[in-house]
Amino acid sequence: MANYTAADIKALRERTGAGMMDVKKALDEADGDVDKAIEAIRIKGLKGAAKREGRSAAEGIVLAKVVDGTGYLLEINAETDFVAKSDKFIGLAEKVLEAAVSHGVDSAEALLEADIDGRKVSDYVTEEGGAILGEKIVVRRLAKVTGSYVDAYLHKTSKDLPAQVGVLVAVDSDTPEAQTAAHDVAVHAAAFSPSYLTRDEVPAETVANERRIAEETARAENKPEQAMPKIIEGRTNAYFKEHVLVDQPFAKDPKVSVAKVLEQAGTNALAFARFRVGSS
Repeated sequence: MANYTAADIKALRERTGAGMMDVKKALDEADGDVDKAIEAIRIKGLKGAAKREGRSAAEGIVLAKVVDGTGYLLEINAETDFVAKSDKFIGLAEKVLEAAVSHGVDSAEALLEADIDGRKVSDYVTEEGGAILGEKIVVRRLAKVTGSYVDAYLHKTSKDLPAQVGVLVAVDSDTPEAQTAAHDVAVHAAAFSPSYLTRDEVPAETVANERRIAEETARAENKPEQAMPKIIEGRTNAYFKEHVLVDQPFAKDPKVSVAKVLEQAGTNALAFARFRVGSS
C-alpha cells in the first residue's frame, strides 16, 4: 500500500482542485510521491482536453495592469461561472497577465507563445485549466496601449463574479487633470461601449454603408431632394456619435463630447481598449 496520509490527500486536493478519489488514485499510482501524483493528475487532465475542445468557454474574467505608461488588458474565459469566480481560476489569470507584462507582448497569439514557469503559456493554461480546474480555459484576447498616462478601469456586472468589463484609456499628458479625465473617460467607455477612438479609425466601407442606409431611409420617408445631403450627413454623424469614443456625448454631461472633456483637461486620447467577457 502506498505510504501517504489523510493530510497528504487534503493538501493535494487543495493544490490541484481534483476530487478525492482522483487524488487517492494518483497517490496510489505514484506510491505516495506527491510530485509524481501531481504529474499524473495533469496528464489525465491533458488526456481529457480533447473532449473539452468542443465546449464553449463563455464565462471568465477581464484583468488589467499598468506599468510605466503601458497598460495591458486581458480576457480569459472558462466554461462556467462557478470556475470563473474561483480563486484558482483568478490566480491562473493573474499569472498569465504577469507573463504578458513581463514579456511586453501585445496580442493573445504572442502571449500564448511566451514563457511561464518554463512552459509556453498555451501549455500552462491547458495543463492548469484542464487538470486543476477541469474546464476548457481560453486566453481570448489581449490589448496593449501606451501613453504619458494610462488609466485602467474594471467593472463588475455581478457582485458574485470577478470583473466582466475592462477599459484602458491612454492620454498624452500625466497632469492631475489629465489623469482625472482619463479615468472619467474609461468609466464612460465601460458603460457606452464605443468601437473606435476617432472617426479616422472607422473603416471606409462602414462609413459608405451608413451613408447609403441614411439615403435610402430618407428617400423612403419622401424627404425632399434638396435636403438629402444635409440629412445624409446628419445621420452619418449620428452613427459616429454612437460608435466613436471622442464623439460620444459624455456620460456625466451629455451636452459636451468626450473630446471636449479631454480638451478641457489639457490632454488628448491616444488609444483605448475595452473588453466585455464573451462579447465581440
